[in-house]
Amino acid sequence: MDLPKGQPQPVSRKWRLTGWLLAAVWLFFLNVPLGAALDQAEPWRKWLGIGSLVAFGVAYVLLFEWARAHRQAGRPIPRGRAAVSLLGLLALGLVGIPGTGADWMTTLVFVATAAVFLLPAVWALVVVVLAALTPLVAGYLVPGWSGVSGVFFAVLLASFAMFGVAALAQRNGELRAAQQEISRLAVAEERARTARDLHDILGHSLTVVAIKAELAGRLVEVDPSRAAAEIAEVEQLARAALADVRRTVGAYRGVRLAEEVAGARSALIAAGIAADLPADLPELPAERDQLFGWAVREGVTNVVRHSGARQCTIRVSADAVEISDDGRGPTSEAAATGHGLVGLRERAQRLDATVSVGRRPHGHGFVLRVGLPAGAR
Repeated sequence: MDLPKGQPQPVSRKWRLTGWLLAAVWLFFLNVPLGAALDQAEPWRKWLGIGSLVAFGVAYVLLFEWARAHRQAGRPIPRGRAAVSLLGLLALGLVGIPGTGADWMTTLVFVATAAVFLLPAVWALVVVVLAALTPLVAGYLVPGWSGVSGVFFAVLLASFAMFGVAALAQRNGELRAAQQEISRLAVAEERARTARDLHDILGHSLTVVAIKAELAGRLVEVDPSRAAAEIAEVEQLARAALADVRRTVGAYRGVRLAEEVAGARSALIAAGIAADLPADLPELPAERDQLFGWAVREGVTNVVRHSGARQCTIRVSADAVEISDDGRGPTSEAAATGHGLVGLRERAQRLDATVSVGRRPHGHGFVLRVGLPAGAR
């Protein structure tokens, strides 16, 4: 099933587990305040410290995973919710002060890193600076807290490391979005190619069917035997068109120049247009033979449908094919840029060939020419 544009691919269970581990592994550094809580003599202080640290760790992991999911999905992190979440983390750290003492400031490292991951760069820098200065100021103002100045360096180092993690997560999200867009464009291009192939195949076949059916209708009373022959050819053409569609849906359909020239003769005669076709065709490489076959198919279809011509001429050489008529010629820019010609030009580009359309150099009419550069093999 194709994913709608902009919708992220689901993250595998393996990567979800990796995200949880990346967040949880850093909780090891809460062992210092946890040890302080376990050493408390009063039970209420001990359990308050332990409970606040457990709640802090769970909240930090959930917050990290929430933010990572937003980044992977390419969605912006809501600033209001991020700010409230950071205040909640800070509050949990403060609640544990009776049980953890000065070591509660270890939680500031996690608050600072969470700010780097959640907030825009300017706001995150403000939070990091405040978190780094808090141990220095608190150590100066509060007796007994002077031994936690090392938290200052821990905040700075952890914040710098988290900046790299956040940048990497953002780049990974952008890369994933780009890969999804490439996949979407590839699917769209394949659908467009198939649609053009069906247009080219059915456009020619149904045009000939319509002309022969019209001819048979006129001959029913005048020449029943010939009308029956035309109806039989209509049936064969319809079956061939159905087979072409099935081959196109199942795999890429090949076109042969000799078959298209023979089909062109039948279509032109049924349309009452004199056919001047080559008696012999040169031996061509398979890709060039197919390209020239598509050119004959597209050119003759346009002659039968739109030209009002009395004569159609096809010329084939080793490096070019040309289909011309003496009809009305191109009447607008749209006549030279239809779906069939778009598909023909795309096929020609694969062989570095050129497609030219327009009026004949001398007199009225239309000419379609597909040529390869000199010296092409």
